[in-house]
Amino acid sequence: MKLNRLMLAGAAVLAFAASAFAQDKTLAIVVKGLDNPFFEQINLGCQKWNKENAGSEYNCFYTGPASSADEVGEVQIVEDLLNRPDVKAIAISPSNAPLMAKLLREKAPSIPVMTIDADLSADDAALRTTYLGTDNYQMGVKFAEHLKKLKPEGGTVCLQLGNVAADNINQRAAGTRDTLSGEKGIERLEGQGGWTEIAGCPVFTNDQADLANQQMADTFTANPDLTAFMLIGGWAQFAPQAYAQVTDQVMDKLKSKQMVIVAGDTLPPQMEALKAGRSHVQVGQRPFEMGYRAPSVMIDMIDGKPVEPIIYTGLDECMQDTADSCIGG
Repeated sequence: MKLNRLMLAGAAVLAFAASAFAQDKTLAIVVKGLDNPFFEQINLGCQKWNKENAGSEYNCFYTGPASSADEVGEVQIVEDLLNRPDVKAIAISPSNAPLMAKLLREKAPSIPVMTIDADLSADDAALRTTYLGTDNYQMGVKFAEHLKKLKPEGGTVCLQLGNVAADNINQRAAGTRDTLSGEKGIERLEGQGGWTEIAGCPVFTNDQADLANQQMADTFTANPDLTAFMLIGGWAQFAPQAYAQVTDQVMDKLKSKQMVIVAGDTLPPQMEALKAGRSHVQVGQRPFEMGYRAPSVMIDMIDGKPVEPIIYTGLDECMQDTADSCIGG
């Protein structure tokens, strides 16, 4: 009997949600995965917009697959949303940029489409109206600039990346390698600029925090003389307890800067890791701003107003001695 009541209650919630969608014009934001705390900041920005625009005919709706590793699931969610009459515009953070581009090319949406956080490749940019988010190549440049200041003599490095086909991560890696090497188009560091990528790297986390921490631990064990480890995204730090255990193995090296860690993003647990000496630099994006601005950009697209093809949201550069004051707008 209790189960039946729960099922009826669940059905009522779904019916209410369906009714709400029928009344509202939906502005959908689809992220790579709901398991990533970075994307929850985008959700908070979306919900702030809803609160401030409670009387609007539009509603910001945040969604994505349960797992950031579910590339096909994200594409299916986008396809389902494109078939819904209440959805008037959509913002997508593509996990697999070529796969998402294939859907958009085949589906030819009648509603405005933008990307957020992660873009399509340059060849597929015409499939969206605008990109709102980080200048990812510049983020990679900042990673490298800070590493060069910490280790001007160069050395060995391991880059930790996310999804093989994520354009934003690949752009960061390109900015990092180009800046460390002093050359454009470097696919792998083999001594250029004094930097060499160690065997077995880069490593790919598939956006999974547990795998990211295991990769770090394995890399530290196999390479005791490693100069630098670069988290091109914050994955390992999104599981702070596991990250603390991994960095405990090398805390003496981190304190003496025999080895340095440069990482992406500045979420609260990451800033605590920085203050605790478990990283040396955090280069942060502004996901809350992305989620907050996206609905307004989508409305401009719907209304036919001019929208810039790229809208950058800025970066925050944080070091241990600036951790209390480095986060911007």
